Amino acid sequence: MISLSLYNDIELAEESGNLIRPLRNLPEASLFGTDGIRGRAGDLLDAGFALQLGYWIGLALQQENTVFKGPIIIGQDSRNSSDMLSMSISSGLLSAGIEVWNLGLCPTPTVAYLTHSSDAIGGIMISASHNPPQDNGIKFFNSQGRKLGKDLMGKVEACLRNESIHNLNKTNWGRVHCKNLMIKDYQDFLQNTLPPHLDFRGQKIVLDLAWGAAVNVAPDLFKDLGAQVICLHDIADGDQINVNCGSTHLERLKTAVKEHQATIGFAFDGDADRVILVDQNGRVVDGDHILYFWGQKLQQKDRLPQNLIIGTVMANLGFERAWENLGGELLRTPVGDQYVQEKMWERGAMLGGEQSGHILCHHHNVSGDGIQTALHLTAFLQEENITLAQWLEESFQTYPQILSNVRVEDLQKRRDWVNCDPLQSAIEKAERELAQSGRILVRASGTEPLIRVMVEASSAKDAQYWSEYLVKTVQTHLVC
Repeated sequence: MISLSLYNDIELAEESGNLIRPLRNLPEASLFGTDGIRGRAGDLLDAGFALQLGYWIGLALQQENTVFKGPIIIGQDSRNSSDMLSMSISSGLLSAGIEVWNLGLCPTPTVAYLTHSSDAIGGIMISASHNPPQDNGIKFFNSQGRKLGKDLMGKVEACLRNESIHNLNKTNWGRVHCKNLMIKDYQDFLQNTLPPHLDFRGQKIVLDLAWGAAVNVAPDLFKDLGAQVICLHDIADGDQINVNCGSTHLERLKTAVKEHQATIGFAFDGDADRVILVDQNGRVVDGDHILYFWGQKLQQKDRLPQNLIIGTVMANLGFERAWENLGGELLRTPVGDQYVQEKMWERGAMLGGEQSGHILCHHHNVSGDGIQTALHLTAFLQEENITLAQWLEESFQTYPQILSNVRVEDLQKRRDWVNCDPLQSAIEKAERELAQSGRILVRASGTEPLIRVMVEASSAKDAQYWSEYLVKTVQTHLVC
């Protein structure tokens, strides 16, 4: 439990009215998912909740950093609710006596990098990543720019549920400083990770910026390197962020790449920590292909310890077997870039990521970064003097993979899906029939009210059949 030794006179606080009581009506399930806290803005994520969250997370990060007392860095995406949450969580931090550096609109990896490279004791990003505009989220980083561990998040949640805030010291307030100019430091850092004298002239590139956090960062970087850049959805728009665009909706990017006869297209999500590629023929290049490509480059330069790549349970079986044929090993973790990162630190791996486009290369950065990934992949293609389409012809063949999302509003059913006997029997039956020719993965989303069903098989017909079978089982026993 976070120490409350400085705030022990509750009765006096009650008499003075200077008391904020524990939050009521919080969901029974854990507040922290696979990437911080996420949900519908205005429900759990309102101003009162954010204020108390800021207070407790501030105290927790102070206690994690006893040697020095630095600021906490805050950034945000373009959602309409991001200002409200940023200001509220800042108020909580200030009430705990913590200085706040506010970056304003910026990608999530900007917060991670600047937290790591400065004297900050932590970082906070207000974003719901690829989620729709009505959602929002709060992501947390420690002083090294890494996602916070479960133990610290558990302490903060316990305080939110059980402890009153009774700050009797009315002089130890923090201050807010506008630090948007520090975003240029992040841009300089990205350029410095690239080979010297790099020139993207001759590259016609389409960027889908998803109306989100990358709009003021990504285009300038590619233009400065000489690329001809066509931008889609390049205004910060909280009403349209991620709507039919970005890394989860590639139709407009595919069309634009073909119309402009571009060599490559990049689609970022709302906070730009992931990226998906499209080649000149409209073919999609996801995180598995990126890892395979980047892994080969590092392997050739003897910069990939143990020839090890860290992926997740979602990584395609075709990728795994192709990488093994090159003498490599793919180690899988649960879905979530924080789990990939944890395993990378544990095993000393330098490359890891997710099929969804979160890519981490510890040669260059401490967090996943969609813009950095896009820059380096373009540099690789320039170095090899090939197009993405040409490289894709030499890549691995994916197994047919069908991912279905079933909306399950009942939180208890969603959390307890593993105890649903009919569903477990259906999964066992599908796994028995597919044997070594495929994989089944059923899981509850950590960011949305969904049960995700993934079926992968050497035969597209088998993948379709067992996907429909399992989705129907989920709908019958968890939705109805």
